[in-house]
Amino acid sequence: MAESGLLFRSLSDIAEQIRRQEVSPLEVTRAVLDRLEQLNPRLNAVLTNLGEQALEAAKLAEQDLVAGRPRGPLHGVPLALKDILVLRGVQVTAGSKVLGAWVADYYATVVARLKAAGAIFVATLNLYEFATGAMLNPHYGPTHNPWHLDHTTGGSSTGSGAAVAAGIVYGSLGTDTGGSVRIPASLCGLVGLKPTYGRVSRHGVVLLSWSLDHVGPLTRTVRDTALLIRCRFPI
Repeated sequence: MAESGLLFRSLSDIAEQIRRQEVSPLEVTRAVLDRLEQLNPRLNAVLTNLGEQALEAAKLAEQDLVAGRPRGPLHGVPLALKDILVLRGVQVTAGSKVLGAWVADYYATVVARLKAAGAIFVATLNLYEFATGAMLNPHYGPTHNPWHLDHTTGGSSTGSGAAVAAGIVYGSLGTDTGGSVRIPASLCGLVGLKPTYGRVSRHGVVLLSWSLDHVGPLTRTVRDTALLIRCRFPI
């Protein structure tokens, strides 16, 4: 299977292929990380490359699948997170330098649910500083739109839009306070959803506005968005 065809399959399709053992979690994760290395110098979508731990997770996912122990509907699927959601053992920046070298010791609730469903996290993604402000992040620089490098991805979930549109990952998480999932989705040709307030836990999300913040997915298809919603946000 050609790498380009592998990377631009929908999240739902790649999850089904992994489940059927037509393609392995390790093969998929390696392809994703190779594309990340190739494209990120131009896109500036990724803040932290989690390649080493992602490959270890993929090896375990492959072993579990062969042993008949599927973890859930996202078993072995590479995803990425806006760097405002807490991921245990990984530095959280929220697009700023104010937090210093803070390394989280727990998972955001939505991240824990994706992990329980079998997802593999390959990167944390660029954003506007603390999910607000101007398009140019003064600390980490702007993210470039993969459809035209001179154009913006919108914000504040800049890296989340670029990474999915460029085929670096099959889906990502962003946050939306005043359009910060929906705008990047629109400008990058993706599906972005702002769920109903209270539908999604904000535990483990660096706060912008407690009364307005939402966590939402960015994917390439409506079906993929529905799959992430079911995995992450059970009623």
